[in-house]
Parts: sequence; C-alpha cells; structure tokens
Amino acid sequence: MIGRILLAAVAAGLIAGAFVSGAQMLKVVPLIYAAEAYEAPTATETQSHSHDTGPAETGHDHDAAAWAPEDGVERITYTTLTNIVLGAGFALLIAAGMTLRGRATDWRQGLIWGASGFLAFSLLPALGLPPELPGMAAADLTGRQVWWAMTVAASAGGLALIAFGSNWALRFLGAALLIIPHIVGAPHPNEFSAGGVPAELAAQFVATSLVTAGVFWLLLGALTGHFIGRGLQSE
Repeated sequence: MIGRILLAAVAAGLIAGAFVSGAQMLKVVPLIYAAEAYEAPTATETQSHSHDTGPAETGHDHDAAAWAPEDGVERITYTTLTNIVLGAGFALLIAAGMTLRGRATDWRQGLIWGASGFLAFSLLPALGLPPELPGMAAADLTGRQVWWAMTVAASAGGLALIAFGSNWALRFLGAALLIIPHIVGAPHPNEFSAGGVPAELAAQFVATSLVTAGVFWLLLGALTGHFIGRGLQSE
C-alpha cells in the first residue's frame, strides 16, 4: 500500500514537474530574462559601488554574489529537477490526504485536491505577496518567508475545515483562517518601486506565474488521483 502511494507520487511529480518546466521555459523564463536586462548595472556602477538588489541582499557586491546556474542547459536542468522534486513532495501530500479521507479515488477527485493545493500554496499567498521579478523592490526576505509560511498553513487548515468540518462553527473558523493572514498583512517595502521594470512586464509575470502554477497543481492532482485509484483497484 505505502509502496504504491510512493510510486504514484513519484510518477505524478515526474510528469507534472517536467510539463510545468516546459511551460515555464516558454512563458515565464523569457519574462525573467527581460527583467534582468533592466536590473543589470552599467560598467561604471559596477566599479563604483556594490549592487543593492533589495533589503535582504543589501551590500553584496558582484564578486561575492550568490551562486546561480548559468543560462541555458544548466538553468533548464536545475529548474526541471527542482520542479520534479517539489512535484513529488506535493503529490505525497495529496496522496496522504486522499488516503486518510478513505473514499474512492480517481482523477476527478484529484482535480479537487489539486485545486485546493493551488489555492493554499499559490493563489491565496499571492494576494499578499505576488510573484516578483528581479530588480523589483521587496521587503525583508525573512519577514516575507514567515508571512508566506503562515499564510500557507492557515489557508490549508482553513480549506480543510471548510471541506471536512462537521458543523458550521468549524466551517466559519475555516473561513476566518483564510482571512486572518491578509488582515495581518504581508510585509512590503516602505517605497513601492519596480526598480526600472515596466509595470506591464511585472503584471504579465504575475499572471503567467499563477496560470502556470494552476496548471501544475491541477495536473499533479489529477495524475495522483488517477495513479492511486488504479493502484488500489489492482490490489
């Protein structure tokens, strides 16, 4: 049983991760390249002072910049591997939820679980912290990470209470959990600026990133439900 669930999660993560990587290379990565052109300093600026990319990296000069994969094959490879690993991990969460639910599982049920994952991990956090392009102004990294983790946990818990709550009080509590992180508010910089990145480019990046994430989660959920359902039927 456990082996079948693990195999289903790995298979779903492999397919969904590879698919979304291709979509990102076609639609998302070109926008990042375009934004990096606005972020790149001139030669004079490089020689005269360090490059400030935001509060979390203030004071890092170019010689001491953090490692990043080279554009091209290396970047594609690391992105694909990361998406596959994340896909397998998220598929395990979906599979665990389906198994604990104890009902018949198929790709249709998987779509519902995938849509819930998209809401909890992508859409609802993006209401406070939308995807950001390189060079855009941003608040302290630690503060953003804490708020994002809190929002994901509250959103997942809230959706679970709404879907599985045995009475209206629990469902009301679930709805409150969805709202609380946004009442607290996400951390933002004191001054909003795209750092030279055109507003149209930033808006296109947000929309494209969320659509890509939505496709990833729906595909991941459907595949996980399909593989687990077939595995249980064969036992």
